[in-house]
Amino acid sequence: MQGFGSYEETYRDFDWQKAREMVGYREGEVLNIGWYCTDRICEMGLGEKTAMIWEGFSGETEKYTFNDLRINSNTYAAYLKSLGIKERDRVCIFMDKLPDLYFSFLGILKIGAIAQPLFSAFGEEALFTRMEDAESIAILTTKKYYRKVRRIKDQLPALKHIIVVDDENVKLEEREKTFILKNAEKVDEFDVFPTHSESPSVLHYTSGTTGKPKGALHVHGSIFAQSVSARWALDLREDDIYWCTADPGWVTGTSYGIIGPWSLGVTQVIYNGGFGSEKWYKILEKYGVTVWYTAPTAIRLLMKDGTGLVKQHDLSKLRYMCSVGEPLNPEAVHWGREAFGMPFYDTYWQTETGAIVISNFPGMEVKAGSMGRAFPGIEAVVLDLNSHEVINEPNKVGLIALKPGWPSMMREYWNNEEVYKSKFINGWYITGDRSSIDPEGYFWFVGRDDDVINTGGHLVGPFEIESALIEHEAVAEAAAIGKPDPVNMEVVKAFVALKPGYEVSDDLELSIMNFIRKRLSPLAMPQEIEFMEKLPKTRSGKIMRRLLRAQEWGEEIGDTSTLED
Repeated sequence: MQGFGSYEETYRDFDWQKAREMVGYREGEVLNIGWYCTDRICEMGLGEKTAMIWEGFSGETEKYTFNDLRINSNTYAAYLKSLGIKERDRVCIFMDKLPDLYFSFLGILKIGAIAQPLFSAFGEEALFTRMEDAESIAILTTKKYYRKVRRIKDQLPALKHIIVVDDENVKLEEREKTFILKNAEKVDEFDVFPTHSESPSVLHYTSGTTGKPKGALHVHGSIFAQSVSARWALDLREDDIYWCTADPGWVTGTSYGIIGPWSLGVTQVIYNGGFGSEKWYKILEKYGVTVWYTAPTAIRLLMKDGTGLVKQHDLSKLRYMCSVGEPLNPEAVHWGREAFGMPFYDTYWQTETGAIVISNFPGMEVKAGSMGRAFPGIEAVVLDLNSHEVINEPNKVGLIALKPGWPSMMREYWNNEEVYKSKFINGWYITGDRSSIDPEGYFWFVGRDDDVINTGGHLVGPFEIESALIEHEAVAEAAAIGKPDPVNMEVVKAFVALKPGYEVSDDLELSIMNFIRKRLSPLAMPQEIEFMEKLPKTRSGKIMRRLLRAQEWGEEIGDTSTLED
C-alpha cells in the first residue's frame, strides 16, 4: 500500500487535504478532471506510457498512450466547443465501450460541460427519460444506436446536436452530424475551461431499482476521493495493469474505469465484448491483468462454470480482486480463495456517493459476507430505524448513514431538490441500506430499506437468505422477498435460478430446504421456493427484488426502463 500504513493509523491520520496533495492539487489552481487525467500525467513524464489497451468484440486491439489520451480528448473538446457547447451544458455519451467514449468523456469535462454517460443497451424509454430530465443539449453516439435517438428527438426540444462518431456516410437528418476522430485535425494544445472543485462534472442517473431514475450531479472535486480510493481500496500501483469490467454508463465505469486509474497514471484494459467465463479468463491472461474490479453478478456466473476453467489459464500476475454493485455473498469470497488463491474484496458505495465509502482493504482481514470498514475520511454509522439517532450497540441493525462532506458526494438530484433534501436527516446522508456494525467496526449488510422482510414483527434481511441459498450446489442465483401472510404480516418467499445441469423437481426443492434449514433461523426460512429460468435484473446486474415483490403483492411495478432484456 503506497503511502498508507495500517487501517487504524490511516483512518486516524487521514484528512481530505492529504487526498488533494496526493492528486498534486494546489489551492487556487484550476481543477479539471479531464486535464488531471491526461495533461497532468504527461507533464509528470508519463506521456508515452500506455493508458488504454482496448479490445473489441471480434478480438481487434488498439493501444493508446497518455499523450494520445491528451490529444484525442483535446480534439473532442475543440470540436464540441466549436458547436457552441459551453460550461454546464449536458452532453450525453451513448455508445459501446469504444475508445471514443473515453476520449469524449474527458473532452466534455475539458470545456466545462457536464458529461452524461448512458448505458448503450438502454431502450428508447430509458434514453428519453434521462435526456428529457437533464435537457441534454447534445448526444455522441454511433451508427449502431443513432436511430434510437432519431426516434425520440422530436420529443426533446433542448437537443441540438446528434453526433455520430463512427460513420461519415450516415444519411443525416435535421440536427444530426458526424465527427470522425481519425479524420479530424488533431489538437495538441487546448485551453481547459477553468473549472474548480465545485464545478459540475458528471451527471449519473441511478439504475431505477426503487422508482424513477434520479440524476446525481457530481463535481470536479470528486477526483480527490476517486483517486485516493483507487490507490488504497483498489490497491492500484504505477506498474499495474488494471481491468474494471463496468460500463461507463454506470458510475463505477467512470469513477473507477476512467477517473481513478488515469488520475494515478495506471494502464487499464477495456474490453468491449460480452460476458463469457472463457473470454474473461483469456483477457486476464492475455494482458497480464494485476488488479481486477468486477461485480457479484459476474462472479456468480463464473462460479457456475467451476474452478476447473480457471486453472486452465495462467493468471499468475493477478494479485488483487475487488467487487462492487451489490453485496458480495460469503460463498463468492470463499470461491475466490479456492479458484484464484485470494478473496474478492467487497467495496460499498452508491451512485450518490461517487466513490467507495466502506470497503475491505489490502492487508486487512476479510470477513466473508462483510462490506468491510469505513474508508478513511468517511464517518459512517448506523442509525436507529425510528429515532434516527446513532446506534452505539454492536450488531444491532440500523440504516447506514454518512456524515456529509466527502469530495465525491453528489451535490444535487437534477431538477429534484425535494427528494435530494429527503436524503439528509439529523445531519446525516441516509443511504437507504440497512446494516449492523460488529465490535471491530465491520459493516454487515442486511438489505435495502424497502427490501427488509417484516415477519411477525421480526425484521429479516434478504441478503442472509440469499447467501444461504447460493451455497447449495444447484443454486446459481437467488432472491428473497416478503409475501403477504394473514398471521405473520409477511413470510419469506425465495426465487431461485439453477445452475446448468440441474432440473426443477420436488426432490431438489426438498434438498434445498433441508440444506438451508441448517443455516437459517426459523423466521428466515422460506415458506415457498419459486424456480425461475433467470431472475429479473437491472442492466447493471442488480437483482430487482422490487419487481418480484410488486408482482407478489399485486402492486404497480414502477419504472422498468433499466430492466435487463
